[in-house]
Amino acid sequence: MSPDTASIQARLAVFSTCEISDALIKLGSPHGGHIPDIHMLSPTDSTTRICGPAYTVQMVLGTNSVAPKLSAHFVDTATEGTYYAVTYSAGVKNAVWGGLMTAGAQSRGAQGVIISGRCRDLAEHRAASFPVFARGHSTLGQSPFTRPSEVNVPIIIRPDVSEEDFPAVLVSPGDWIVADEDGVVCVPTALADEVISLATKGREVDERCMQDIKAGKGVQETFKKHRGK
Repeated sequence: MSPDTASIQARLAVFSTCEISDALIKLGSPHGGHIPDIHMLSPTDSTTRICGPAYTVQMVLGTNSVAPKLSAHFVDTATEGTYYAVTYSAGVKNAVWGGLMTAGAQSRGAQGVIISGRCRDLAEHRAASFPVFARGHSTLGQSPFTRPSEVNVPIIIRPDVSEEDFPAVLVSPGDWIVADEDGVVCVPTALADEVISLATKGREVDERCMQDIKAGKGVQETFKKHRGK
């Protein structure tokens, strides 16, 4: 990781996912970087926060004979310090990440996984204190339901079918993934500095709001004073 990249990571990591989403909304993002319906399943410590570059993995249905095939397991090809960002078809009930993958990821210096789908072997991830954020969990493994097709390519993460009106999120290799107990956000690399600047200002405003509200001032009055609305 270059010094500039490490600096961005350190500055971005101090902000919550909520602060980052607020900043992205101000920059015109239709979704605030929020990747919906993905929650922290491991570890069980609610103070866990992650921030790092995405290593993307595109999964396809196991019956898909047209999509590319990998020559190596995707867990083995990630670089140190990255976070796997895995996506596959909505509605599939199997897991795409298990305990052996966590062991492999840790041995290669990967820091966690964000899954737009399901994982399994929860006890193994938690015993390893490995961050796993996913839509849910399952007893089923990958085969024969899904298979990895491509790595380090832009992936599109869509909401559940019931929330089709919410915009899909594009995650490109190297984009910043930030996750905590509130959820997961993706920060495009090109916007990182602006997000940090706006999140810094937003935190200062919120701190002034908090002081006034705790002092007994009304929320509406406080918002108008400090937020201008």
